[in-house]
Amino acid sequence: MSASQPQVEFWFDPICPWCWMTSRWVSEVSAVRGFDVSWHPVSLAIINEGRDAGDHAEGMRQGQRMGRVAVAAEQAHGAEVVGRLYTAFGTRIHPGRRDDTDAIIAEALSEVGLPETLAATADDTQFDGMLREHTSHALKIAGPDVGVPIISIDGVAFFGPVVTPAPTGDLALQLWDGIRAAASVPGFYELKRGRTVGPQF
Repeated sequence: MSASQPQVEFWFDPICPWCWMTSRWVSEVSAVRGFDVSWHPVSLAIINEGRDAGDHAEGMRQGQRMGRVAVAAEQAHGAEVVGRLYTAFGTRIHPGRRDDTDAIIAEALSEVGLPETLAATADDTQFDGMLREHTSHALKIAGPDVGVPIISIDGVAFFGPVVTPAPTGDLALQLWDGIRAAASVPGFYELKRGRTVGPQF
């Protein structure tokens, strides 16, 4: 495996708890190993268009609203703000167990140092075009019938890994090395086992 720094991209919907835990793992590894991550919002609402989302429908709608804000923030202030905004959203939603989306958006914008006027973009459907573009691209490179998280390492994309709780320390690095090794093998597609526990923050 090359010792050079990997090119890493991460596609997320702020509402997904599994995506959140994987993102915390990637964030820790990137800080330790010294590589950058390019963060991209996608929408589970868009992925599941035409399907009955049941109890998840409202959560997906709120995830899409936050996704619009992330897209608008990126367009106005650059890609660097996206990961920090996602962290501000997710900290409140997942370990914080909050669902007051409008307040979460306002607080997150303030924390990241972005103008409060961006909050209005949550309901501006003009930003769905870019959100849809990110979503379509993520599904194209990772393959059909996947959700989030989607990670690309040096151009090889896949769904997952799904972990709970997010591994830390040496365990986080061990998992990263294994995932990066798998991504380096041409033709590697899938490794899965049934989930027996829910999200553990």
